[in-house]
Amino acid sequence: MTVPVRFQLTDDQRALRDGVRALLARRFDREALWAAVDSPGRLDRALWRELGEAGFFALRVPEGDGGVGLGLPEAVLAFEEAGRVLLPGPLVATHLAAGAVPGAADGSVVVAGVDGALVEWLDAADVVRGDAAGAVALRSVDPLTPLHRTPAAAVTDPVAVLLTAAEQLGTATRACELAVQHARTREQFGQPIGAFQAVKHLCAQLLVRAEVARAAVYAAAVTGDPADIAAARLLADEAAVRGARDCLQVHGGMGFTWESEVHLHLKRAWVRAQRGGGRTESEELLAAELTA
Repeated sequence: MTVPVRFQLTDDQRALRDGVRALLARRFDREALWAAVDSPGRLDRALWRELGEAGFFALRVPEGDGGVGLGLPEAVLAFEEAGRVLLPGPLVATHLAAGAVPGAADGSVVVAGVDGALVEWLDAADVVRGDAAGAVALRSVDPLTPLHRTPAAAVTDPVAVLLTAAEQLGTATRACELAVQHARTREQFGQPIGAFQAVKHLCAQLLVRAEVARAAVYAAAVTGDPADIAAARLLADEAAVRGARDCLQVHGGMGFTWESEVHLHLKRAWVRAQRGGGRTESEELLAAELTA
C-alpha cells in the first residue's frame, strides 16, 4: 500500500523563507531590478555583502565553521525566493564555494564558477579574474546573466542542480502570480480577461505545473537522491519555461516590452535550463536509473 507523504514547512523554515523574501523586497525591488537591467554584468556589491551577512551563502556551512548550520531544504527555500525576484549574480557558485573560498560565505568575494577551477569576480568593474586561465564573460539572452566561459566542464554537482531547480521554481511561481494579476485587472469587452475560458486554462496550467514542480523540488531536498534531483530539475525547468511563456501569452504584446518583467523571467528560465546539470544530463541520469 502506498502511504502519502505530506511535506509541511516547520515554523523555522517559514521564518527563514519570510525573512529572505522581506530582505529581497527591501533591497531588490522593482526599481533595483530595472537598475540592474540598465547595467548588465554589474553586481550590487552592497547587496551581495548583505546577503552574506544574512547567511544566504553560508546556510549549509556548519556552525563550527562560522556558518548557519542548516540543510539542503532550507537552502532550497532561500534560492526559490531569489529566483522569484530574478536576483542576478552567480548565487549557486558562491553558495557552493562558501566554506572553501575565503570571503565567499560573507559575500566579500563573488565566485562566478566552480568548474574544477575557481573563477572570482574581484575588481570593481566585475571583470572576471581568477584561477581559470582564459575565463571570459559573455553576454547572454538574459541581460542580468553574463555567461562565464571556462576551460573546465560544466557544473553537475547535485546540489547545484537542485538549487538551480529551486530558482526555476521561483520563476514559475512568480510567472503564475503575474499572469493572475494581469488577468484580474486587464479588461476587454467590458470584463477582466480572466473571465475568458482560454485565459482561465492558461492560469490553471501555470499553477498546476508550479505546484507539481514544488512537490518534486521539496522532496528532492529532503531525500538528496540524485534521481529525485534530476526529476525535480526537469519538472522545474518545464514549469519555469512553459510558465513564463504562458504568462507572456496572457499579457499579450505588453509582455514583450521593457516595462514588463515577464520577458525577463522567460529569458532567465532559458539561461538556467542550459546550465550544467540541465535537461540532457538529468534525462540521462533518470534513464540510467530506470534501466539499472
